[in-house]
Amino acid sequence: MKKNWLMGISLALVLATVGLCGCAAPGQVDLVTQEEGIWVTGEGEVIAIPDIATLRLGITAQAATVAEAQSEATEAMTKVMDALIDNGVAENDIQTQHFSIYQVTRWDREIEEEVVIGYRVTNMVTAKIRDIDKTDTTIDAVVEAGGDLTRIDGINFSVDDQLACYEEARDKAMADAKAKAEQLAELAGVTLGKPTYISEGTQIPPPIYFRGADVEMTAPSTPISPGEMEISLTVQVVYAILG
Repeated sequence: MKKNWLMGISLALVLATVGLCGCAAPGQVDLVTQEEGIWVTGEGEVIAIPDIATLRLGITAQAATVAEAQSEATEAMTKVMDALIDNGVAENDIQTQHFSIYQVTRWDREIEEEVVIGYRVTNMVTAKIRDIDKTDTTIDAVVEAGGDLTRIDGINFSVDDQLACYEEARDKAMADAKAKAEQLAELAGVTLGKPTYISEGTQIPPPIYFRGADVEMTAPSTPISPGEMEISLTVQVVYAILG
């Protein structure tokens, strides 16, 4: 009797499962029909010329006391900020990224412990240069203003209006997807219908980045080349099969 009762429950579960898969309620995914059609991935790619340069730069000063180090850093950083603004960088395009004050120590072998030999103040900002042709002269002005305390961590290039680039890449991706689907339909001997599913995958372009180091005042005029950026986008499209 118990065996028949268990078999009855199992049969009821199987029938319920078949009913759910065969007839999906509104708003639910039909697992059977979701795999029907022609699935393709379209790719769109746009080559863009960067029009914005972002510098990460600042000042590092070291002295015997915190007050002396901070005074040197403040004076040098003020000159650097003035140089940025004088070269057309807007104040709202300058943002503090890092500020620190910490002890500088060394190991004293005689007393076998660390001793404080000074204090180091670091003040780093990012500066967005919208007139990209002035990148080299801006860097030179910053180096001259900050002197030996100048630090440039790096520079990256980007495109200000990426929306237009993605729109163009999206057009190319959809056209690529349709061409692939049409070829597959022709090869399979079926008629291609309208898209029933579209999903977009955006590939954010990595910035063109150059790692910098401590800048020497004896360096000649800084050559800067923004190069090109590749902006790509993919779409996954499912086309219906009419017959």
